[in-house]
This record gives sequence, structure tokens and C-alpha cells, in this order.
Amino acid sequence: MNKRNLNIYSVDVSSCLPLPFADQGVKAGFPSPAQDYIDHAIDLNKELIRHPATTFFARVDGDSMIEADLHHGDILLIDRSEEIIDGKLYVCFIDGDFTVKRIRIEKEVVWLIPENPAYEPIRVTEENEFMIWGRVMYVIKPK
Repeated sequence: MNKRNLNIYSVDVSSCLPLPFADQGVKAGFPSPAQDYIDHAIDLNKELIRHPATTFFARVDGDSMIEADLHHGDILLIDRSEEIIDGKLYVCFIDGDFTVKRIRIEKEVVWLIPENPAYEPIRVTEENEFMIWGRVMYVIKPK
């Protein structure tokens, strides 16, 4: 397992930063002249964070999830209050380290599935110190 592959940060929703917002969408085809007039604003705290007390950010450090399009430096928005759903991406705490993996839940076994063939799935056993810490809700990527 890649040690220390996430750095966890709390969110600060005490401020409001309205940003210009094209609420009619952005055309992926021909440009629209109406887009010249952006008169609405959006606050990403209000848009992305449903549960401020249980929401955190983490920066990905490593390459175990590259086929899930999670790359070194990406920022994850994690909600600890979301229900656990098989096949979704979660930040987990296992044996003293945080990691992001896809969760596979079988009858009596939990697997942490990397999305890079260089890494093996991790079978969680009773010997592991383990907690599903929170669900990845959004990924913020530099371009």
C-alpha cells in the first residue's frame, strides 16, 4: 500500500466568494453570443458542500487510482455522512494510513480496489485497523 497517499484538510465555509457563473451552460459546440453577458454568481461552498460539519478535502498523493482518473495533486471533496455504497470511491483509514480506493463489499469481506494494475486489491481482515472514512463526492483537477 502506498503510505501517506492523502493529506486531509477541513473545509472553511465561513466565507462567501461569489464567482461569475454562466447559468445557461457553456456550449461545447459553436459559441453563443448570449454567453457574453454573465450576470449570475455561484458560491462553490454552497454548491458543493451539503454537510459542512462532515465534509473535508484531501489532496491525492500517489498513482494507485489513475484508471479512475485520480492523479497526484487532485483535490478530493469527501463527505463522511454519506451512506456506504458498493463500487463507489471512498477514503479509508487502514493500519494508520489514509488511502482512496473503490470499495467492494462481499458477503463478509470488504476489498479496497486500486485502479492501477501495478497495485493489488487489499482484503480487509479482522487484523486490520480499518474504517471507511468518507465518500468521494467531487474531484477538483488542475488543467
